[in-house]
Amino acid sequence: MSPFAVTRTLPEDATGAALRADVLEGLTGRPRTLPPKWFYDARGSELFEEITALPEYYPTRAEREILAARSEEIAAAAGARTLVELGSGSSEKTRYLLDALTELRAYVPVDVSESALTRAGRALVAERPGLDVHALIADFTAPLALPATPGPRLVAFLGGTIGNLLPAERAVFLASLRGLLAPGDSLLLGTDLVKDEQVLVRAYDDAAGVTAAFNKNVLTVINRELGADFDPAAFDHVALWDAGHEWIEMRLRSRVAQTVKVPALDLAVDFAAGEDLRTEVSAKFRKEGVRDELGSAGLELTRWWTDGAGRFALSLSVAR
Repeated sequence: MSPFAVTRTLPEDATGAALRADVLEGLTGRPRTLPPKWFYDARGSELFEEITALPEYYPTRAEREILAARSEEIAAAAGARTLVELGSGSSEKTRYLLDALTELRAYVPVDVSESALTRAGRALVAERPGLDVHALIADFTAPLALPATPGPRLVAFLGGTIGNLLPAERAVFLASLRGLLAPGDSLLLGTDLVKDEQVLVRAYDDAAGVTAAFNKNVLTVINRELGADFDPAAFDHVALWDAGHEWIEMRLRSRVAQTVKVPALDLAVDFAAGEDLRTEVSAKFRKEGVRDELGSAGLELTRWWTDGAGRFALSLSVAR
């Protein structure tokens, strides 16, 4: 393997086709929904970086605290020679693991953004000339084919992103992930934990309104890519805690009765005043629930670390 390689498993037109399919299904369904992955165009990514620095938004700081304190323990337990990171983005938090994994020979960042992968991959190769970096342009929620790299492997799925999947989707995703692993390979999973409702709601509805702008940005994406005529000002940002499901929902609530046209889909969508468009589910977890979901996928939870305030957890599980 060369020190830096990029493999594309997504067809060139895959993103546009997926957006059209998701918007058509989501806007014609009941309740109306959009998947959160469409937040992240260039502007959305900038807004999310702002969110991670907000005083109300604890998950990024809490996870970084665990990685800073526990990466050597994680490395010792995993013994990995290959690190695979799903949804790697800038690979910023991963550097704690890269520093601690003394036997590491290969790093496989997986993301849909070719520019982010290339930028981060080239920086890592420059910093770590002995490390092979094989970037994979892919949607990690779809079946993956990983490059041939030395085992054992450690797959990292950080940031609490697993919570954006509904329970049935998580079961399919974890089972698919287990299918990529050999016995003895490991999964490092970041999960946000159940906590006080007010703390959770504030994390998704900050006083400065950054999350509101981030949420409404998905409408701007649809306007630009599909020629729609959403008026973001005609929708309010809403964050709600669903105690029954133990998840946060982000929604956009129509301020008035209105009709939105999406020419690329030959679609007109009538919104009633007060009608919600759900844009994100962010599930929160308990240790036993994480253990059960991993176990159902053939993964055995072996280690569990939290930040000092018990807000966020990293778990290490081993393929049986």
